[in-house]
Amino acid sequence: MEDEKAIITQNHEGEEHMVAAAAHIVKALMASKNLNEDVRKILFDLDTHLSTMTILNERKEDELNLNEAELRLKCAEKKITSWESKQSKIWDSGSKYVSDYLQAVEEVQSLRSLSLDGGGGGGDKQRRLLRQADSILQIAMVRLEEELFHILQHSKQSFESEFTSFHSCDDESIVSVEDDDLSEESSRRENNGDESKEYAVDLINPEVIPHLKSIANVMFASNYDQEFCQAFVGARKGVLDEYLGSILELEKLSIEDVLRMEWGNLNYEIKKWIRAMKIIVRVYLAGEKRLYDQILGEFGAINPVCFVETSKAWMLRLLNFGEAVAIGQHLPEKLFSLLNMYEVLADLLLHIDALFCEEVGASIRIDFHRLQRELGDAAKATFMEFRTAVASYAALSPFPGGGILHLTRYVMNYIKTLAEYGNMLNLLLKDQNGGEPEPLIQEENAQNAAPSPGICPLAHHLHSVVSLLESNLDSRSKLYKDISLQHIFLMNNIHYMVQKTRKSELRGFLGDEWIRKHMVKVQQHVTSYERTTWSSVLSLLREDRNSGSNSPWKMILKERCRGFCIAFEEIYKNQTSWSIPDPQLRENLRILTSQKIFQAYRGFIGRNSENLSEKHIKYSADDLENYVHDLFGGSPKSLNNRRK
Repeated sequence: MEDEKAIITQNHEGEEHMVAAAAHIVKALMASKNLNEDVRKILFDLDTHLSTMTILNERKEDELNLNEAELRLKCAEKKITSWESKQSKIWDSGSKYVSDYLQAVEEVQSLRSLSLDGGGGGGDKQRRLLRQADSILQIAMVRLEEELFHILQHSKQSFESEFTSFHSCDDESIVSVEDDDLSEESSRRENNGDESKEYAVDLINPEVIPHLKSIANVMFASNYDQEFCQAFVGARKGVLDEYLGSILELEKLSIEDVLRMEWGNLNYEIKKWIRAMKIIVRVYLAGEKRLYDQILGEFGAINPVCFVETSKAWMLRLLNFGEAVAIGQHLPEKLFSLLNMYEVLADLLLHIDALFCEEVGASIRIDFHRLQRELGDAAKATFMEFRTAVASYAALSPFPGGGILHLTRYVMNYIKTLAEYGNMLNLLLKDQNGGEPEPLIQEENAQNAAPSPGICPLAHHLHSVVSLLESNLDSRSKLYKDISLQHIFLMNNIHYMVQKTRKSELRGFLGDEWIRKHMVKVQQHVTSYERTTWSSVLSLLREDRNSGSNSPWKMILKERCRGFCIAFEEIYKNQTSWSIPDPQLRENLRILTSQKIFQAYRGFIGRNSENLSEKHIKYSADDLENYVHDLFGGSPKSLNNRRK
């Protein structure tokens, strides 16, 4: 058949050449000026006849072209439709089958273009061939969509194990009144210093990129670009839904759901959100953007449109969750979560601006920046609520044993962690006009708490907070009826404040001068405790023969010795139940007290041994020294069963 087609084509071409040559000769002869009318008429008739032959030849050529196109179209159709009954996928069957299929599709595209460019000379047959080509292309495009989805589904790659440093969902509360838990937030922040690191991951097997590009090229060339984009975006959105829902365990929460959450549950969801935001923006969407650039980068504006369509829904869900947290109650326990969320968004701003740099992504970019501002405002408001809570905290009963108040532990651990956010908080707390915010400092403590000029905003506020805490402690100390216990309480709490400041980043904000002044306060309370507790007791051991008493001196000594023992037993009974939690501070006060009592008592007994019998001396000096070391243990004891 091919030989016959070649012969027909060859004869047709020879005839065309002969007619064209004859027409050329006639034209040349007609151009001569020496022709008579008869010759001129003969040449004119011959020219008309040759023109008619040319038109007939052109029609024959069109007929031959349509016949050839029909044969080629049937051949391409056979290759394309042969896959409709097969279960296997073309791209799974080998490169030869892929090449044959794509060539068949390109053949249909070419024949369709020829049919469109051929004008209306072909009549019904040409229109029929055009409809047939469109039908075959539609079958091929549906098949290519299926192949595209199959390739995307079976070439997914997991990258979760590479980013274990982003895990934070199992952490417990950041701030605790228990000292053992206080290093957690610090270590969390120290181990999270990879914000500037770039991650390049392949979300699908790189080997299938050429396959996806070939499908894109064919579908776009066939004017099925919209169908390709819908299939591609749909497949990628499905993968993102699966990743966020199953692997990152993010739930679909409305703003109302978030606002109704208990703090424990909300805190857990915030930690998941922080981790998800890091991975999604810095890793997943960065990889998704690279994939879109590889597949659709040559097709102009359609590339960012498809990328934004893929990522928009989940980005809005993440942003809505953040907005719900920002507009919720300004509870002090939320502050660190707000700061962590703010910090994450600050770290991701450049990534977001790069991912959504085109106009089509402007709304996501704007919403992201707005959420960061809202979280910053919420953090500032929450910090102010914390200060107010410290200032207004009140209690009706004294803290047992004069130990370290829960409020003291909470506030110092709270601001100790705040100090680790120093740079961020300085930016947030800075007054819009460049001035320092006015602290809530009680007048009586203002001279001790007021920071020096030029101090950073956070330091200014921290001085205010510790001043409020001191004012609260002063008020709480007055709930104790025992003046000595008031001093023990203040000594314990101020010492705790100093130790927390000295051993943390708080030192850089409160300053060494603040530490020195408060260590002086601790020593003053130690001195006051000794004076109020032991001065009257030790006065019984002083030998004052001019006391004005008419009793014999020996009787006075016995009464003083007996009075000292009774007073010591009462102090022992009370102060063994008092608490000094810091081991070093407790031991120092015991030693200091023991030295004074031991020296005074031993001297008294030694000087008056002739006037005091053994039955009048209940305790030896060594006994008293040992008993003093039972003080401040937080467990009440009695000397009634220890007498000689």
